[in-house]
Amino acid sequence: MNKAVLLGTTGAAVALAMLAVGFVAGNPQMAKAGTTQSVQTAAADTKIDRTEVEGIIRDYLLKNPEVLLEVQDALEAKQKEEQRIAHLGVINSAKDQIFNSSFDGVVGNPNGKVTIVEFYDYNCGFCKRAIDDMKALTKTDPDLRFVLKEFPILGPDSQKASVVSMAFHLMMPEKYGAFHSALLGGQGRATEAAAIKVALSLGADEATLREKMKDPTIPEAISKTYDLANKLAITGTPSYVVGNEVVFGALGQEVLAEKIEAAKAAL
Repeated sequence: MNKAVLLGTTGAAVALAMLAVGFVAGNPQMAKAGTTQSVQTAAADTKIDRTEVEGIIRDYLLKNPEVLLEVQDALEAKQKEEQRIAHLGVINSAKDQIFNSSFDGVVGNPNGKVTIVEFYDYNCGFCKRAIDDMKALTKTDPDLRFVLKEFPILGPDSQKASVVSMAFHLMMPEKYGAFHSALLGGQGRATEAAAIKVALSLGADEATLREKMKDPTIPEAISKTYDLANKLAITGTPSYVVGNEVVFGALGQEVLAEKIEAAKAAL
């Protein structure tokens, strides 16, 4: 039984206990007291046997098990709304870091009306499949600005590949889209060597690239992204920020397009 169901069971049991106590005491309004302590006090005052109350609760739940599902649904809805509000607060307070970081690559229209930000890892299989969504969305929507935010969470290879990627972006931002597509869309694991090979194939000077990889602002930027992801409750890739909404997982082009249209409508 998951946590939500357990919480739902507890809530339902307390509510039913209040109802039972109020009923037996001849005062249904007692159920409005609102705390477990009030139930215990009321039970003591009216000399209700605890076993009797527990029996009422058990019988009710056995006859109406759907109550637990209703409570679980209500709890999940409440948690989602609380998370949405929390996300909105983070997005409003960190707009520049989310949408306009100088370390993030941009594909599509750099001056687009709507921005979608993808948190990705070069060794994420779901990100590799989602690259086609990015290409299709930027091709069909001339007003879309697609920001690529390095979020290397799948080990040292991913971290080293991201360092190369960010160094290349600092050197040749106009070719970053091609670099990103080649490395993320390529076969095999993304490593430092693989990333350097892609960079050199696009015209980067190796000595300059390796020197740029030592730039201390690169690990600082990655650290800030980790912190931002934590505040947004992002723990996996790909994840997206579209307008004022955080979207988790590779949900596909159609879902992302709907989110983008919703963001446009909110402008």
